[in-house]
Amino acid sequence: MNFCTSCGSKVALKIPEGDDRERFVCVNCETIHYVNPRVIVGCVPVYQDKVLLCKRAIEPRYGYWTLPAGFMENGETTPEGAARETWEEARARVSGLELYRVFDVPYISQVYMFYRCEIDDGAFGVGPESLESALYSEAEIPWDEIAFPAVKETLREYFQDVAEGRFPVRVSAIEYKRRNKE
Repeated sequence: MNFCTSCGSKVALKIPEGDDRERFVCVNCETIHYVNPRVIVGCVPVYQDKVLLCKRAIEPRYGYWTLPAGFMENGETTPEGAARETWEEARARVSGLELYRVFDVPYISQVYMFYRCEIDDGAFGVGPESLESALYSEAEIPWDEIAFPAVKETLREYFQDVAEGRFPVRVSAIEYKRRNKE
């Protein structure tokens, strides 16, 4: 951040009075600019025991499969955002959203929240950020082509939970791991 969004003056990194960490502070109006984690919301959309995946048409991980998810928008709840992202990426309307999986990803300042849900009438398509979308059983999932570790972990846990007949809400952190080039 270089300039204040309130008055346009320069900002400087300093610890504001009463705080314990550096923040961007306007040198003119003294507005404190907080930079907080981004929330990514998405769904584990299911129809007839199969999960809907989207093949990414954007970077990062262009051409890899993922659950429909994206950045939460201002003015929406996390379930509303997850349902919106599922519509945007897979043209699927969903219902019965239940919080299923939360990942803290501190090394990139993000939080992921996935909701289990049903695809209304089994209808889906392809949104502008996807190359294609498809329903997959556990055996059909292209496991080597899953875009992100959190998605792979969520899918594995989901199918395990289906087999066990229970769906606990799980919360964990993804620590930084240097990935091998794929």
